[in-house]
Amino acid sequence: MYTTSLASVLASALLLRTSIAGYVLTDNYQRDTFFGNFTPFTDTDPTNGFVKFTDYTTAKSQQLIGQVTNYNDAAYIGVDYKSQNPTGRTAIRISSHKTFNKGLFLADIAHMPSGCGTWPAFWLLGQATWPSGGEIDIIEGVNSARTNQMTLHTNAGCSVSNQGSLARVNTTNCDTNAPGQKKNAGCAYMSADPTSYGTGFNAIGGGVYATEWTSQAIAIWYFPRNKIPADIASGHPDPTKWGTPMSHFGGGNGHCNIDQHFQNMNIVFDTTFCGQWAGDKEVWASDAQCGKKAATCEAYVQNNPGVFKEAYWLVNSVRVFQKGSGGKRRGVSAEVGE
Repeated sequence: MYTTSLASVLASALLLRTSIAGYVLTDNYQRDTFFGNFTPFTDTDPTNGFVKFTDYTTAKSQQLIGQVTNYNDAAYIGVDYKSQNPTGRTAIRISSHKTFNKGLFLADIAHMPSGCGTWPAFWLLGQATWPSGGEIDIIEGVNSARTNQMTLHTNAGCSVSNQGSLARVNTTNCDTNAPGQKKNAGCAYMSADPTSYGTGFNAIGGGVYATEWTSQAIAIWYFPRNKIPADIASGHPDPTKWGTPMSHFGGGNGHCNIDQHFQNMNIVFDTTFCGQWAGDKEVWASDAQCGKKAATCEAYVQNNPGVFKEAYWLVNSVRVFQKGSGGKRRGVSAEVGE
């Protein structure tokens, strides 16, 4: 008699739990736990930047990393702005210990690097030999850029539709060697929002970048500081309420097998200088602000240390959510008597 009733109750509870659980917090990197969840990258910059990536010990001794006590203990990630070094400016690049396969990533950032010679990025990078594991550039730009560029990089066989985005599409083939595109261009969207990057972003105290990575699509939203949704602020994010994303990389209709091209990804913050993009001769010369400051990007970065005092990240938190896995869930409980 009770077996059917119990089974029915449990089935109903499971269905309700699944339908309302939504995204559940699994990882929270902030304050005194932030740097302990990341590993510094100390190899030569793969993008040929004019930079020397350093370890935590050196970074601490040179005050390149730390917590800002008068800003809610936000994580500070800076660069050397005191030295002239002919082999590159000292900076730090960090990667999360943990790897991810899909999820909702919320980065609350109060300040980011910008200015001539800089190439900052907040991104996800696959552990496989690049670009086989994929790359998701959430925040990226160079030199005097005023708006954010969001890009995917893969090997052959991945392109995206250009529908359902606020940003302008630049390229649609994510293959780093795609015909008809510059090498390593990937598939990219360019925001038109002047607060999405650099000085405009910093002037308003930054905001939140939200990235949803599923088997169907990779979508990126940007919320300025004064427009952060209540569900994000409360810790119960619901992307279905956020409207059209800034960029929507749709993988449907055979465009891209997202599960195949994006796997085992680390969260990365870095600031490099010059390199293959910011230091490209054409890019540097065509920048109305930067091109007239020095003949080359490298010369400018080497000889003007003081201008990089503001080339820092100030990160309030990075939170990762997964659908219905771990954490607190709302559900139904029932006592069954005999």
